Amino acid sequence: MEKIRELLKKYREIIVYIIFGVLTTFVNWAVYTLFVEVFGVSIGVSNAVAWTAGVLFAFITNKIWVFRSKSFEIKTLAREFVSFVGARAFTGVLEIVGVPLLVKLGLDAEILGIDGMAAKLIVSVAVVILNYVFSKLFIFRKEKENGGEENNNS
Repeated sequence: MEKIRELLKKYREIIVYIIFGVLTTFVNWAVYTLFVEVFGVSIGVSNAVAWTAGVLFAFITNKIWVFRSKSFEIKTLAREFVSFVGARAFTGVLEIVGVPLLVKLGLDAEILGIDGMAAKLIVSVAVVILNYVFSKLFIFRKEKENGGEENNNS
């Protein structure tokens, strides 16, 4: 039991990141479904609204529970938010461009009967890793020893 506690403590941040990542996906899909099915909004607009809701949810959960960024000063909050949205927009473009590119390069294998799913899976894993790295190293970075930048993860 003690060994499990040690592992949970050691990998807490990654475990919590994955849990909130799954919940972020749920928020995205739920908002998308609500806008398409209930409100009758177009797929494109619904997808944009769902992406926005997912990014907002992810920002809040990553700031508070994953990376434990404690500063809510307006300057810090604005920097974190703009950086977070920028990073998510960047990885979003990578996903939009990467999947068709890999398919065009021949990685068009079916998974579960869905064309191009191998490319989608590879790009999705890369995006999740990049999002984590951007958040950990740049967006919600730890406080500098010399009294510099804000944060957090203490």
